[in-house]
Amino acid sequence: SNREMDKQMEGIAQDASASSQELTTFVQNLLGQMQTRFQSMSDSIVTRIDDMGNRIDDLEKSIGDLINEAGLEDNKEDDEYN
Repeated sequence: SNREMDKQMEGIAQDASASSQELTTFVQNLLGQMQTRFQSMSDSIVTRIDDMGNRIDDLEKSIGDLINEAGLEDNKEDDEYN
């Protein structure tokens, strides 16, 4: 009968709506997890880049100090010969 058919159609529509809601929730959760992981990786990369920048700055300073020391010693040797 038409009533039974209507009830069946209504049940199918409700099931489809529930499945759609479950899928939406799943996708939202998955995207949230991906965003959290991406942010964590991004933070880690930025921290590593900052650390590398600091190490490069330290290295440049050390090289500058060595150059200055070598320059001073060269001047001392020049003074001794003159």
